[in-house]
Amino acid sequence: MPQFLPGIELSRRFYEEAVRPALDRRFPGLPHAAARIGWGSDVLGFDTEMSTDHGWGPSVTLFLRDEDSALAEDIKEALRHELPRQFYGYPVGTIEAPGEPDVRLLQWGAGDDGPVEHLVEPTTVRALFRQRLAYDVNHPLEVADWLTISSQTLREVTAGAVHHDGVGELTELRQRLAYYPFDVWLFLLASGWQRIGQEQHLMPRAGYVGDELGSALMGSRLVRDVMSLCFLMEKQYAPYPKWFGTAFKRLDCADKLWPALWRAQTAETWQEREAALCEAYEQIGHMHNALGITENVPVTISAFHGRPFRVIQEGVFIKALVERITDPEVKRIATQRNIDHVLIGGIDQFSDSTDLRAEPMWRATLKGLYT
Repeated sequence: MPQFLPGIELSRRFYEEAVRPALDRRFPGLPHAAARIGWGSDVLGFDTEMSTDHGWGPSVTLFLRDEDSALAEDIKEALRHELPRQFYGYPVGTIEAPGEPDVRLLQWGAGDDGPVEHLVEPTTVRALFRQRLAYDVNHPLEVADWLTISSQTLREVTAGAVHHDGVGELTELRQRLAYYPFDVWLFLLASGWQRIGQEQHLMPRAGYVGDELGSALMGSRLVRDVMSLCFLMEKQYAPYPKWFGTAFKRLDCADKLWPALWRAQTAETWQEREAALCEAYEQIGHMHNALGITENVPVTISAFHGRPFRVIQEGVFIKALVERITDPEVKRIATQRNIDHVLIGGIDQFSDSTDLRAEPMWRATLKGLYT
């Protein structure tokens, strides 16, 4: 096994040292962009040696202009004969994983003759983003689009690296998708506080009647809700569950919040869990005020309707955020049926279904939630 090289760096070298020279030989002057975006732990910068066992290797996506899209198959075929058999000790060729037609494995021990089944994919910006987001890049994003594209998908197409952009289309689109529009962001922040408010009093209530398992389960959900709100506050798209905690550790607030969240997660009693969560609530309350996006609101921990359960008064944050929304469409969604603060939020806030969040085919149906 060669010395591990992070996938993003491997992709950059692969393009610059192998793919680009081959393109210049066979398709001189071809306008294109080259990047490593989309699926893969390496795109997020979290790959390790374990990642090399499937769906990993010297790879790059080539983005052609729409008018050059007919060259895609010719480019792919030409590269099968132009690329080296190995690159920095890793096979360039791949094989299909047994029983998994969509998964590629590195072809270790391949011979020195014959074409290479490489991981260079020629496409167009329009085709890839239609496939990954069910979005036509020639149209502006509507509010319902932002709310039905999962944060993990947005992170996948805005993370990674662009090695070259001789057209500019990919760079412009990634800038367009860099983060939510301001009023959509306000709506998602308000919805994040709403989620905390809906269960923070239920966690101690379950523990109070002896249901520590149920209390711990809700405690874990609240820990996740706090972490999700932190991603929003720091304007970072949250990745899918495997890397959620890893990415959280890289947030500016993580060092301060992590101890309280870990105590909440590992607490043996609801009282310990409540104390840790209230500490976390106070911290994110002060984080909200530090953003300066609303007037300062009181960060108040108090009893829930006189019961012996301590909660943060989340309603003041929700109200302040919703009042700042000026976009008519976001405002309408935030106050549907003229009921204040009925906020289902975006797809990551109303569902943790992998299929709904990862498969763009559902977006057309999901957009109906906001109409």
